[in-house]
Amino acid sequence: MTYFNLFSNILATKGSTRILISDLQRNTSELYPLELYEIIVELKSHSIEDMMRNYDAESQEIIQEYLNLLLEKEYGFISKNDWDRNFPPLSYEYYEPSTITHIFIELEEISVLNTIKSSIENLGIKHLVIYYLKALTAQELIEIDETFKTSVLSGIEIFSPFHRDVDLSFIQVIQQNTVRIYSLIFYNCPQSPFKAKNEFRFSLRFLKDELQLSACGKVELKYFNTNISKVLEAINHNSCLYKKIGIDKNGTIKNCPLMAESFGNIHISNLEEAIHQPGFKKYWDLTKDYIETCKDCEFRYVCTDCRAYTEGNEKNKADLDISKPLKCGYNPYTGEWKDWTKNPLKKKRFNSLALK
Repeated sequence: MTYFNLFSNILATKGSTRILISDLQRNTSELYPLELYEIIVELKSHSIEDMMRNYDAESQEIIQEYLNLLLEKEYGFISKNDWDRNFPPLSYEYYEPSTITHIFIELEEISVLNTIKSSIENLGIKHLVIYYLKALTAQELIEIDETFKTSVLSGIEIFSPFHRDVDLSFIQVIQQNTVRIYSLIFYNCPQSPFKAKNEFRFSLRFLKDELQLSACGKVELKYFNTNISKVLEAINHNSCLYKKIGIDKNGTIKNCPLMAESFGNIHISNLEEAIHQPGFKKYWDLTKDYIETCKDCEFRYVCTDCRAYTEGNEKNKADLDISKPLKCGYNPYTGEWKDWTKNPLKKKRFNSLALK
C-alpha cells in the first residue's frame, strides 16, 4: 500500500470557494480549487489504492492529476506502508516569551522615549515603531537609536516627513551611527533624492503621498505574510493586537493608536499598569476563525486583522466586535476583490470612525 504524506510545513486553509496552500518554509502561498482540500483530507486517512477504489475512472484520473501536482510542487511525498510514521506533524502552538512584543507610538517630542524606556525593558518589547509628526534631523535619528543602544529592543522602525536635507550623505550618516534602526520611511516626498538600493543595513523607502495613521488596516494581497511565525500567531491569536501596545500623540495608551478605548496616559502612569487594566487584553485571542466573513476566507491566516476599522455590525457574547475589517474588499463567497472605498456604506462608516 502507498500513502501520500503532506509535508509538515505545508498548511492547507479551506475557504468558502477555494483553498490556500501555504509553504511555511518557503514563505509562499498559492490558491487552488476547493475539491483539492477534500482530496488532501481523504489522503490523510486512506492509502492511495483504497481511495482510488471509491471513485470511477474519470474521477480517478482527476485525483491522479492532483497527486502529480502535489508532488511537483513538493507539498508532500509518497511512502509505503507505515514508513510515514517517522514524520510527526508540525505543532501549531505559538509561544512568545515577551509580555509585549511591539509598541507603536505617535511621537511629537523625542524626550517622550525616555519616559517609556524603562517600561520597554521591563516588558521585554522587541520592536518599536515610531510615527513622527515632524521632520527629523540626522542627529535626532541618531539620538533615538542611542536611547536604546543597550536595550532589549531588536529594532526600530521610523516613519518621518521628508525634508530637503535628506540626501545620500544624510542616510550614510545614519548608517554609520545607528545600530537599532532597521527601517526608515520618509513620506510626503515629491521625488526620491536618490535611487535607494540594498546598500544600507536598514531598509529605506521614500513615499510620495502624505502618510496618515488612518491609512492603516488595509487588506490587500501585497500585505499578506506567509512567514511561519506570523501564520502561527494568526492561528492562535489576533494577528494585529496580540501583545501589542500603542501610544497616540497625546500620550494616551491604547491597544492601537487608532482605537477609541484608552488604558491610561504615559504622563501619569506607565505601560506596566496599562496592560493590567480590565479589557486591555480582550482582543488578544480573537482569531480570524471567530470573525464574521473572515472565518470563511482562505486568506485568514496570512492576513492581518484590524479592530480599529471594522464594519461594526457584529458582536459576540463577550461584547467583542467580531465584524469584518472595514478596509477589506474581498468576498470569500465569490472569490472576487472590489475596491472597498467605492462601497458607500463602508465609506460612510470610515468617515464616522475617522471623526472620533
